[in-house]
This record gives sequence, C-alpha cells and structure tokens, in this order.
Amino acid sequence: NAVGCIIFYEDRNFQGRSYETSSDCSDMSSYLSRCHSCRVESGCFMVYDRTNYMGNQYFVRRGEYSDYQRMGMSDCIKSCRMIPMHRGSYRMRIYERENFGGQMHELMDDCDNMMDRYRMSDCMSCNVMDGHWLMYEQPQFRGRMMYLRPGEYRSFRDMGWSGMKFMSMRRIMDSFY
Repeated sequence: NAVGCIIFYEDRNFQGRSYETSSDCSDMSSYLSRCHSCRVESGCFMVYDRTNYMGNQYFVRRGEYSDYQRMGMSDCIKSCRMIPMHRGSYRMRIYERENFGGQMHELMDDCDNMMDRYRMSDCMSCNVMDGHWLMYEQPQFRGRMMYLRPGEYRSFRDMGWSGMKFMSMRRIMDSFY
C-alpha cells in the first residue's frame, strides 16, 4: 500500500523553505509561515485554504502545483489531508434536504450530472458508506469541490457550504494514485 508524500513550499514555483509530510496537517503554520506551491511525490491529498480542513479545498495527485492562486484558491494553503487508497466497492446515499430528508438516491459510481440523472436540483446531506468521494459545484466534475470520506454528513450548510450546490460526484479511484 503506497504511502502518500507531499512537499509544501513557502513561495510559488517551489521556492523558499519546504515541509514534507505523509499525513494530515490541520495547521500548516506550525511548519511554514506561508505556503504557495506544492509537489505531490505520491498518493492523493486535499489541500485547504483555511486551517482545520475548512475553506476552499482542492484535490491534488502526483504532480507539481506551482501556484495556488491559479488553482482557484483564495489564499495560501493552511491545512492538508491525506486520502487513503480504497480498494473495494463505492457506495453513497445523497439526499435532497438536510438531515437525510427529501428524495434519496444511492450511487455506486460517478455521476456527472445529478440534475439529468436524478431530476434532483439540490443535495444538502449525504451518507458515505464505502469509498472516498469528491463532490463538485458544477456538472462534469467542475467548479469548487468537497472531499467526503466514509461517514454521515447531515448538513453541508453547517459545514460552511451555505449557498453552494453540488451537481456532480466522483469516486477517488486507485487509478488516481
């Protein structure tokens, strides 16, 4: 099982001091005063522009990310989360309303357009039973995203996503590693 490794740099284009990690980090400022670029040596990670895995988040996999601003992050990276590789099935229930209310649909594969597939205009809570998923603001896996690991998510609004709709969902597959 490959362990992920990510290296963060203070400045754009991999300049300045660096910090390397293979695990979750809820506050990057303990290691770097600022963080504007990163290089993923292996594995998959989510990076966040707020501490404690809040704010805008962005999925990164093996490769170089020379400038966060170009990725649509408003600020520098403040926290990161390692995404463990999942082997096996994927299963998630999405709900139209908070607290698992309204229409419910069960997904076991990617959905590039929730509105087209389920005639569901909003998704405000979900229950991830198996696998790790990304939810996107726009159809076709575009726009801002949110990482979901197995668990119950009763209210996206309470998680700081008020006014944001999710329109597509994708499994984080082992082929991404």
